[in-house]
Amino acid sequence: MQTQTIENPFNQSKIPSLINESEALSILSGKTPLLEAVWSANKPREEFFGKKVRIHILDNIKNGHCPEDCGYCAQRKNGNSGIQEYTLKNPDEIFESAKKAKESGAYRFCMVTAGTGPNKNAIGSLSSTIKRISEELGMKVCLSAGILDNEKAMVLKEAGLDRYNHNLNTSESHYGEICTTHTFSDRINTLKAMNDVGVGLCSGVIVGMGESFEDIINVAFKLKELKVISIPINFFIQVAGHAIKNPNTLTPEYCIRLLCVFRLINPDSEIRVAAGREGHLRSLQSMSLMIANSLFASGYLNIKGSDINQTIQMINDCGYEADFDSHEGNMIYEKTDIYSEDNIKNLYKYKKSIPS
Repeated sequence: MQTQTIENPFNQSKIPSLINESEALSILSGKTPLLEAVWSANKPREEFFGKKVRIHILDNIKNGHCPEDCGYCAQRKNGNSGIQEYTLKNPDEIFESAKKAKESGAYRFCMVTAGTGPNKNAIGSLSSTIKRISEELGMKVCLSAGILDNEKAMVLKEAGLDRYNHNLNTSESHYGEICTTHTFSDRINTLKAMNDVGVGLCSGVIVGMGESFEDIINVAFKLKELKVISIPINFFIQVAGHAIKNPNTLTPEYCIRLLCVFRLINPDSEIRVAAGREGHLRSLQSMSLMIANSLFASGYLNIKGSDINQTIQMINDCGYEADFDSHEGNMIYEKTDIYSEDNIKNLYKYKKSIPS
């Protein structure tokens, strides 16, 4: 019997957590066998999302010039990371990026800006762009633009914003270790403002920043409390200019265990394998799809990722299905055979000649 994909009409997580704190600790610490944890997490993954994997394309529409000191970020103030800085992109340029994302099969277009939060003029420009993408391309739009109040949230809602991303990143008790220019409460208040006006919440974590198992468990339950429907799990990349003092060593197995914990605490939320999946999950990337139902393709903020064809190939190889916004998205995927005659000389690169 084919599993049916269930869409949550209220865009809010409503299903109770399937594990408690002690069970989550058992998974993270390695006491629970890995395959047992994966099997448990796979059940709600397929119950609520079937075999679908949603692909998100991220566009960094404003880079650098940030007054915040978030230790994990290449764009933080005084980071001296060497990144290219630019102000908010032209609306036409953003629209063209969204158009390419749609043609590549992206389900949702995610726009990210650096900075504490947008001023009134920036809100006006962003809302116009969101409306154009929504109406002309028919795409879902997610925006990540920092700290907002209810008034700005309403403007974005009326423009057609589907989701707002504002990651908690870590637990409240650990937050002061990674940022001092704003508080954990500032982030909570922004999420509440977006929720109040009816915009879906996208909020996740960055793991590997010196946090404890308890920090991970606390933030997973906090996201559940806030009824966050989309949870990106980022794996910390030690970019140039970062200020994380004691980063954790992340093994592929631990990353899988962590995904299991977030799935079992937030069973009907979209769990997204986000930045760092290529380098930290490595050969277990495909296993992550048994738990997560979403991922980014074609790179992150300041880091290149695997291209969309590689991503779709992995999804298909695992027996899952890329969830395109339209059937046209399938056109960008060209299945190739590495053992074809065209590739044979590259495959046997030490062979002098190949008989015709």
